[in-house]
Amino acid sequence: MGDGMTMKLQAVQIATGSNDRESRLVSEDGMLVAILVQLSGEHGALAGKWFLEVGFGPVKDIHAPLFDDLETAKVWISSRLADIASND
Repeated sequence: MGDGMTMKLQAVQIATGSNDRESRLVSEDGMLVAILVQLSGEHGALAGKWFLEVGFGPVKDIHAPLFDDLETAKVWISSRLADIASND
């Protein structure tokens, strides 16, 4: 994959079954690599943090951390993609 310079975040609304609807489709080099969802007020102190709803390929991680903001999430996703690129 690329050097992180081609990462794009597209704002979308996702029907998650809760009030967590504010989401971003994350693509790298034109390929979808993750979907991030912002936690709503129903999560109390965690409201506003970003959650990896689903990751694809090297970004797939059921133990992904919560992210304080989108920049932090982008850095984490980029590092996952870089790990795979360095193994090629």
